[in-house]
Amino acid sequence: MNICFLDGIDNQYTSKDSESSKLRGAENVVINLSKELSKLGNNVFVYNNNQYINTINGVTWANFKYINNKIIFDLAITNNDLNLFKKIKSKKYVAISHSIQSIEKFIRKGQLVSYLYYRPQIILLSNYHLKNRNALLKVFGSIKLEWAVDEIFLNTTIDDSLVEDRAIFTSRDDRNLDILINIWKKKIFLKNKSSKLFVTPSSLIDNKFNIFERNFGSRDMLIKDLIKSRVFLIPGHKGEIFCIAAEEARELCIPIVTLGIGALSERVDHGRTGFIAKNEIEFAKFSLKILRDNNLWRRLRNNLKNIRKSKTWENTAKKLIKHIK
Repeated sequence: MNICFLDGIDNQYTSKDSESSKLRGAENVVINLSKELSKLGNNVFVYNNNQYINTINGVTWANFKYINNKIIFDLAITNNDLNLFKKIKSKKYVAISHSIQSIEKFIRKGQLVSYLYYRPQIILLSNYHLKNRNALLKVFGSIKLEWAVDEIFLNTTIDDSLVEDRAIFTSRDDRNLDILINIWKKKIFLKNKSSKLFVTPSSLIDNKFNIFERNFGSRDMLIKDLIKSRVFLIPGHKGEIFCIAAEEARELCIPIVTLGIGALSERVDHGRTGFIAKNEIEFAKFSLKILRDNNLWRRLRNNLKNIRKSKTWENTAKKLIKHIK
């Protein structure tokens, strides 16, 4: 199949930039999915604001100005902007949705006409995403896919001897980090003053309560912080339709405690890979149990080791092709 990705983000990137801290999850989806689709024998092109033409891992990366209008693609995939379909011709159209988009926002962004004209299927990332997506924006069909993590997480050695008495939060600071810090100060730290919490850079960090800034930059730095952590704490957020941060922690066999807000309840098998708390009191209780109880921690850890590498970008690419065909 001839497949193209269309991404209008201002950030100029190719797969060579996969380690850059400037890239968001959406760009990494394009990098990983395009590479795996190419490995499956497809001719894959990525058109974005990169200024050059490069062929990397079998994928052609090029600026929009290099689009060959003589090519009729078998599949065109846009990274959240349906108006980019106007730049190419394709037999089938798919749009990746990275948010729960209201019909009002869809109209305001000027994408409704393109949606009705190109009739794309929408890639949705969780049951929560599927349930909360506006019904009109599913009328031409949807594809439920779960994202995977980068290979560097899959290839990282899991060494229990590196784990310290610490918890970690690696999502964005606007993903209810304030709720987590409040729970830590009032319900966890006061009962367990030896443990430390490492979080994304934030003005809420308070060393007096053993809250510290995690290393922020490359994936190598992120992984070094994660593999030393005993538990991953994340309340969740109503805008969280998948949570790649939780998936990265899961892949590194770190038990997760969450309030299950948004799609976070889908990242945890309650009692087996972590806990889904009903309220802040339960959140603190489960967190303290994992921090204090070695037998519980080992059981959760081993359960995570047994399902490690079950989600890969190769499998995601295969599921997409199967659905399209």
